[in-house]
Amino acid sequence: MAAGTSNYWEDLRKQARQLENELDLKLVSFSKLCTSYSHGGARDGRRDRYSSDTTPLLNGSSQDRMFETMAIEIEQLLARLTGINDKMAEYTNSAGVPSLNAALMHTLQRHRDILQDYTHEFHKTKANFVAIRERENLMGSVRKDIESYKSGSGVNNRRTELFLKEHDHLRKNPYCIYLHTV
Repeated sequence: MAAGTSNYWEDLRKQARQLENELDLKLVSFSKLCTSYSHGGARDGRRDRYSSDTTPLLNGSSQDRMFETMAIEIEQLLARLTGINDKMAEYTNSAGVPSLNAALMHTLQRHRDILQDYTHEFHKTKANFVAIRERENLMGSVRKDIESYKSGSGVNNRRTELFLKEHDHLRKNPYCIYLHTV
């Protein structure tokens, strides 16, 4: 095997390792971002008795933008690593030395496995984040409705409150019950 082609293989391996290391760091950061989102507690910045010190400093929309940015960066890195793996596969198919081809195939398979693991981890983390975000949005709207009801804001809540008071008064007064049944 010529020295030039050997250097080409080593350059490809070096690029693959560099991308794998970069992907590993990005995936750890991405996972931390998704975890901090799920431990958000009070999403509107208020601290209550249920929130902890793990409440993120970023609000939901900032986290959503960061999530989207990191997801795009990771997808680009995965695409680049896929391209490097494809070039390595082309090289192993064109290599003329059968004794070295087995070692090259083993190395290529290892890089493919790493790519597959990173791709799987990324898609799993992304899906979990989307599910958590949807649940938080749903729960946030329910909390908002409950707070709105408790605060008594709005004409309908006031009318409902007056109706319930009158109903309670009528229910507790036996004379009023008698008048309504006659």
